[in-house]
Amino acid sequence: MFQWLANRRRKKLVQVPFPPAWEEIVQLNIAHYCMLEDTECAHLRALVQVFIAEKDWEGCGGLTLTDEIRVTISAQACLLLLNLPHNYYQNVESIIVYPSTVIPPRRKPSFFETPIAPVEDVHPIIGQAFHQGPVIIIWDAALHGGRHPELGHNVVYHEFAHKLDMLDGAADGTPPLRDRAEYRDWVQTCSREYLRLKHDAERGKKSFLNAYGAASEAEFFAVATEQFFDQPRLMIKHAPDLYRVLQEYYRQDPAKRLGRNNCVAPE
Repeated sequence: MFQWLANRRRKKLVQVPFPPAWEEIVQLNIAHYCMLEDTECAHLRALVQVFIAEKDWEGCGGLTLTDEIRVTISAQACLLLLNLPHNYYQNVESIIVYPSTVIPPRRKPSFFETPIAPVEDVHPIIGQAFHQGPVIIIWDAALHGGRHPELGHNVVYHEFAHKLDMLDGAADGTPPLRDRAEYRDWVQTCSREYLRLKHDAERGKKSFLNAYGAASEAEFFAVATEQFFDQPRLMIKHAPDLYRVLQEYYRQDPAKRLGRNNCVAPE
């Protein structure tokens, strides 16, 4: 019954014409949008309409939420879902947006706690995904990543890849896959590339992937997702099998889109 009601509500949402102002936003801020086929653009617009309506949005750090912020973040998050079977990131209820990089407060031991190790240093964050909680996104990083995919860094892809990973209950770098054969191929390929990245990072050797992916299997999947969409040819050159398993998972081929521009320039 609840799913029937949700589907009915979603059908009504996508029957409303996509606002022209939103179209301008995605064309300006989402470089990948202009590389999509017309049918893919229409599907992405429908995903964005539902996603924006169903999620709770909160601006923090003095940020006033605007349509540009919601649409820009939503379009990037929904690009990952374009050809996946999905339920609009059912494990995401809230999206918290800060204007710029956040430095979280240092955790203080409680009154009854006896510290047995030094309190960990805090590090600036540009995004964060919680297993049973919200996604935090830094707006200036999301905007920059959407406009400049050639840089290979996209905080929205990264954090929402974590949420895809978490759909099976564990943040282990392996999202829900179709069958045992795909799991075997995924584990074999991703484990090999993760260990290669970790080996390079430990020796200070520069890799085609961001060294942050060596932190854990979960971070590896998120970092690999960023590059799969933003620097696909680089991944094909250095790790063709990794590109292949991500292509099979996302059911997209970003390398074929490069150089395409289907957006009509404003008169």
